Amino acid sequence: MSIKDIITVPDETLKKKSDSIEKVGLNEKKLIKDLFETMYHYNGIGLAAVQVGVLKRILVIDVSSKDEKKEPLTFINPIIKKVSNKTSIHEEGCLSIPDTFIEIERPKICEVEYIDINGNMKNLKCDGLLSTCLQHEINHLDGKLIIDHLSKLKRDLIIKKISKSKKNPDRIIV
Repeated sequence: MSIKDIITVPDETLKKKSDSIEKVGLNEKKLIKDLFETMYHYNGIGLAAVQVGVLKRILVIDVSSKDEKKEPLTFINPIIKKVSNKTSIHEEGCLSIPDTFIEIERPKICEVEYIDINGNMKNLKCDGLLSTCLQHEINHLDGKLIIDHLSKLKRDLIIKKISKSKKNPDRIIV
């Protein structure tokens, strides 16, 4: 297992659509372990393979709190089958968009069809933080980011700020 570098905006890889997985083999299982290790290392609650530069439809999530036992979930080829009309608003952050938090309105409940790490087809109906996180990570697999919910002006300002901080890592941006 190894901690991977997380790709950040404006890297164009993040805008690409990820490819479906035909079979859950050893390479996919190693990638899943690496995704969990990377996600936990950076204190995230979700991570899509595209965020480490791998265009495969794989994502990992663990929305348990630090005081609780870890509850890692793996989703391969996830498809949102159904969403509720009722919505909720959560402040979302993203490991690929450092130090940025945006309030986003999403369906409160979603039902997802996916393949688990053992290659079994599953269905999961979820709400709350898990629903929000799952929708966020599935967006990544489709090349969509949380900043895509903003106006072009706000999106460009965030990307410019992140690009500058990459060039001047010692510079503090408030």
